[in-house]
Amino acid sequence: MKDDSLQSLALPHVAKLHAYTPGMQPTELGWTKLNTNECPYPPSPKVAAALRAEIGEEGESLRRYPNPQSMSLRETIAAHHGLSADQVCVGNGSDDILNLLIRCFCTQAKATGFTLPSYSLYPVLVGIQNGASTVLELDRSMRLPVEKIVQSNARIFFLTSPNAPTGVGFPNVEIEEVLKRYKGVLVVDEAYATFARENAVKLLASYPRLVVVRTLSKAYALAGIRVGYALAHPEMIGLLDRVRDSYNVNRLSQVAAQAAFDDQHYYTGIINKVRHTRDHYVSEWKNLGWFTYRSQANFIFTEPRNAAGEASADVAKALCEYLLSRKILVRYFGSHALTASFLRISVGTDEEMLLLQETFEAWLKHA
Repeated sequence: MKDDSLQSLALPHVAKLHAYTPGMQPTELGWTKLNTNECPYPPSPKVAAALRAEIGEEGESLRRYPNPQSMSLRETIAAHHGLSADQVCVGNGSDDILNLLIRCFCTQAKATGFTLPSYSLYPVLVGIQNGASTVLELDRSMRLPVEKIVQSNARIFFLTSPNAPTGVGFPNVEIEEVLKRYKGVLVVDEAYATFARENAVKLLASYPRLVVVRTLSKAYALAGIRVGYALAHPEMIGLLDRVRDSYNVNRLSQVAAQAAFDDQHYYTGIINKVRHTRDHYVSEWKNLGWFTYRSQANFIFTEPRNAAGEASADVAKALCEYLLSRKILVRYFGSHALTASFLRISVGTDEEMLLLQETFEAWLKHA
């Protein structure tokens, strides 16, 4: 059997799919990694202690299946947000939650909506489902297109707030305007909301077609653990549970997430430190004459200018390659006109950010 015959056996839409492309993950030492928005600081010490306790000397607990609903963790998350456990669904990362929502609501007949730019996994998930998409283009102002969302034919609409890759947070007053008039399900993907000025959780009490999605990969420094969750009306959570894989969150991930939520004081310190570093470098790069969005996330989206004062896709790409040659990773999105002249830079430690700044200055002298 020839390899290409496998393509013919696959579903036609699967054979045409393009997989999601994550940021580069180097395996050797010596890299300054500012490309995937991970937390620059370790998780709470309570996380490692909880994992050691759960595993034990013999690893006896690992032969048992985890709680299928992550019930203890649901209860903890609910209490943290002032909700009830039946308003929480836990997933294998927030990507799992997004996938469950696509399973529930995405078809060819009724499109799934999202903005461009936003999280590039959305069209991949829609493609896997063989669904239709409604894409609303944002412009440089990054204003929320309230009227276009309201008038769209999408059954479900994904709104990343704060937006990726720009870091712009959409105000609740505008999100609520959408909720009042939009007839579909509005998913506010709040992967970075812990770093923002406000979030949409309080709107859940008034709008049953709202879903808020969160992750522990960013502020909680648990990207490797893969835990995310949805907050929504109990009826919505019931729908997600119908299509959720059995035992979708492993035992150790549940334990680690539980320990993280139990140490909010530790994470408040980390969040404040990241915000302070972020705001400092937003100001620094604006002082260089680089257009830089006022980020509400744990990354910064900036439009570099070379020594001649030029900003363009070529300039951004050249700087990205210069940084790469010096083992500094940032993210370049060259496929869209709005993003092609920018770089997205995760907020690192003070030492990492100082190295980045010094490398920028060297590039400006030699570019």
